[in-house]
Amino acid sequence: MTFSALGEIDLALISLYLFWLFFAGLVIWLQRENMREGYPLEDDDANVSSGQGVYGLPSTKTFTLPHGRGDVTVPNGAPEGRDLALTRTSSSAGSPYEPSGDPLADGVGPASWAPRRDVPELDGHGHPKIVPMRMSSKFAISAGRDPRGMPVVSDDLKIVGTVTDMWIDEPEQLVRYLEFDLSEGGSRLLPMTLARITGRGVMVHSLAASQFGAIPAIKSQTQVTKLEEEKVSAYYCGGKLYAAHEDRLEPQLA
Repeated sequence: MTFSALGEIDLALISLYLFWLFFAGLVIWLQRENMREGYPLEDDDANVSSGQGVYGLPSTKTFTLPHGRGDVTVPNGAPEGRDLALTRTSSSAGSPYEPSGDPLADGVGPASWAPRRDVPELDGHGHPKIVPMRMSSKFAISAGRDPRGMPVVSDDLKIVGTVTDMWIDEPEQLVRYLEFDLSEGGSRLLPMTLARITGRGVMVHSLAASQFGAIPAIKSQTQVTKLEEEKVSAYYCGGKLYAAHEDRLEPQLA
């Protein structure tokens, strides 16, 4: 059907234009919804950045969290309030920053962590997802080498502790952490992805023996919070660059 008063415009062309308008509006809406967390943007010095994007921040929206954990309103405009032990290597904008203290303890660079909520991650039934195997009768070692009782060996080949338990992610049915007792006292968690189980023991490549005592401890022996997971994992990961050997900071040639 063609309307002579509109020239060459017919219903098919009008439908196409309406679809284009709808699709453009959808893209803009999705882009603004994507700006609810992490905005307004900040520069390296924690000042509000001048480039906030083309579309602007969305209006605030309040979300009710499951399992009675309250409400969250975003965007809330709260600054990050960073006070990091970093020093800019040059006065030029965009220059890299270097740690000015102990990067593992200060949580900078690859040892940085996000301020997640200090509560355990829950499964769909409201129970903590990650628990020690000693508290769950649903799991057992059916194949492979059981690391419990094995020594924990640092990058400089020193025994720093003994594995006492495994922490299981029940919904995912896998081991997230190994728990071990330090030789100098106290227990710590070791991310399973950063441990290598061998005939000699549980090898940890990212830390020297002298750095195990400063691994962030957890408050409870039956559950781990999301913030604790961040700090523990960040400490080990930061050691990939900052710990054990000073030559890790230098360029690596294949």
